[in-house]
Amino acid sequence: MMTNLFSSFDPSSSTPLLYNWLGLFVLMMLITRMSWLIPNRLNYLFVMITNTLHKEFKTLLGSSAHLGSTLFFLSLFILIVFNNFFGLFPYIFTSTSHLVMTLSLAAPIWLSFMLFGWVKNTNHMFAHLVPQSTPGVLMPFMVLIESISNMIRPGTLAVRLTANMIAGHLLMTLLGNQTASVPAILIGILLFVQVLLLLLESAVSIIQAYVFSVLATLYSSEITTH
Repeated sequence: MMTNLFSSFDPSSSTPLLYNWLGLFVLMMLITRMSWLIPNRLNYLFVMITNTLHKEFKTLLGSSAHLGSTLFFLSLFILIVFNNFFGLFPYIFTSTSHLVMTLSLAAPIWLSFMLFGWVKNTNHMFAHLVPQSTPGVLMPFMVLIESISNMIRPGTLAVRLTANMIAGHLLMTLLGNQTASVPAILIGILLFVQVLLLLLESAVSIIQAYVFSVLATLYSSEITTH
């Protein structure tokens, strides 16, 4: 029995078996078998999704993007969406509900973009701090505001993904704890609401992975676009 509501996000309270690593291993085996087995409908669906995301990321990056850069953002999307989905299964810890995981993804990406921009496109980075048609009096304030907005980007990326994952899991935990206390006549309604919430969390898992990848793509396009 859980001691408090947030104990479901404590990895030490879960089972000692490494279901997260086992699930990722099985998933990688399922993905790589597409290269040597006869394609089926699931494979066609996966390829269609990746091709659609590739075209969208390529459009966001612009013509000045490096070749193959969309593969990085596709891999990032797949990693996040699978970790989000794994957290919906029983006895699997939701790694994306902790800032340790999300910050480990967001901070290196943001830092690499900043280092590349300031080393390769220094003038463009300085020009980006002051929007066009800014009055001279407001230029120091705009530089300060743009600098702060750039500094908090990894935090906003990480917190957005973590908060959305925690919110949905807390609702599912609250409803799940009410099963033993509600009257028998209401159990069917409660189970129906839990199924709807599970479907909503599945959609949130995809949307948040998409938002994280798109924002990372936009941050990269700001560095490379002149």
